[in-house]
Amino acid sequence: MGDQHAELDWQDQAIPVSTRFDDPYFSLENGLTETRHVFLAGNDLPARFAPGFHIAELGFGTGLNLLTAWMAWEQAGHTEPLTFTSFEAFPMTADEMARALAAFPEVASYADQLVTAWKKDKTLTTLKGINARVILGDARETLAAESFAADAWFLDGFSPAKNPELWDANLMAQVSAHTKSGGTAATYTAAGFVRRNLASAGFTVARVSGFGRKRHMTTCLKAPT
Repeated sequence: MGDQHAELDWQDQAIPVSTRFDDPYFSLENGLTETRHVFLAGNDLPARFAPGFHIAELGFGTGLNLLTAWMAWEQAGHTEPLTFTSFEAFPMTADEMARALAAFPEVASYADQLVTAWKKDKTLTTLKGINARVILGDARETLAAESFAADAWFLDGFSPAKNPELWDANLMAQVSAHTKSGGTAATYTAAGFVRRNLASAGFTVARVSGFGRKRHMTTCLKAPT
């Protein structure tokens, strides 16, 4: 798949929609609140934050999840950097990212730093204040080459019906293999095949209340050993 660019339309001139997957990048209701509900609360954050905490993510998109976690980390009083590793096959341009994130003035100071770093290097090697890394390319190939184990996963690919390759059994097995004992994962989707793949990968899977119009979402726990 390689390092390709996102292909976008814009709804209401503010919400980016992938034309490749026919799916918006964040909730049409409130993307920031959605991120807090699905990915923070879904992973019991910020309560679980601790020094050295590592979040990993499938689907970097606009960077909104990173910004939300980064702000929550600092608001929780942590002074050492949060570690955040994300995988993205179709990165936005910096201008597209800035346009999308303009919808969320609450994270504007973080967004400005992200966009500035993104312009220089989409792997985010120049971003200060957070130990962030974006791995470009197909996660089905790139994740297996990594050696980290995350405390929490944000599974934020496009809709499983439209982007099934980011939810397949082999990739979910790699997610589990890159999760610490007692680690967690959360996603906005409650699609049956996704939950089955996560369960087969070794997670205890729960269907819980979703955000907005979504009745359900999924949370996962990798049993302590």
